Amino acid sequence: QPTADDMMKISNCDLFVYVGGESDEWVDDALSDAQNKDMKVINLMDVLGDSAKVEELKEGMQGEDEEEHDDDHEEGEEEYDEHVWLSVKNAMVLCTEIEKNIEAIDPDNAADYKANLESYTAKLSDLDNSFQKLVDGSSVKTLVFGDRFPFRYFVDDYGLDYYAAFIGCSAETEASFETIAFLSDKVNKLDSDTIFTLENSNKSIAETIISTSGKNVDIAELNSLQSISKDDIADGASYLSLMQKNYDVLAGVLK
Repeated sequence: QPTADDMMKISNCDLFVYVGGESDEWVDDALSDAQNKDMKVINLMDVLGDSAKVEELKEGMQGEDEEEHDDDHEEGEEEYDEHVWLSVKNAMVLCTEIEKNIEAIDPDNAADYKANLESYTAKLSDLDNSFQKLVDGSSVKTLVFGDRFPFRYFVDDYGLDYYAAFIGCSAETEASFETIAFLSDKVNKLDSDTIFTLENSNKSIAETIISTSGKNVDIAELNSLQSISKDDIADGASYLSLMQKNYDVLAGVLK
């Protein structure tokens, strides 16, 4: 939730960018009270339009507590997967929209913004091509996650399949016996050498899956870019550097 200081900054900003999923339901109230009536607003999921994906409760996944789920969502209401940034292809689309709005705010420097976008998009395109070549050259086409799974956009981009303990936005922390057993069985049937977790995971679910499977399986960590701190950014962390690290991790698995 935004602090009072956050709300003041939003109220006076020139450009406000937000993801647009259910986690951002507070935004409507924040924008209705904005002091800057010329503010430009970008809802990233609106920019993606039909490319935005509905959350997928895949076979073997543990669903949210039914009572909590019914309290939070109307029956039949679709929930969209908010992790749009984990697609490098999406990033190119979203950067283009952001640049267009910045250019409109500051037309005197439009040439610089255009040049920066062109340079940055080229880097994103190179990374996108690297991911595709990695997947195309690998016999491994299915990832097993002993964790939440926010990488739906990513795997769809490159034709990968997956199995996971929870959906990407799940608040669950303990996996059921059925989920553990299902994923352990998948590890054996797929002859998986690696189970994935997210950054900051305690890895307990992945370790239980490995123990149950009876196989000697490695644990690899992918970064969902959801917990990057100011210190990380000061130390040079960026979208490109962190997605490159994800590439490096996958390169060790998709042999």
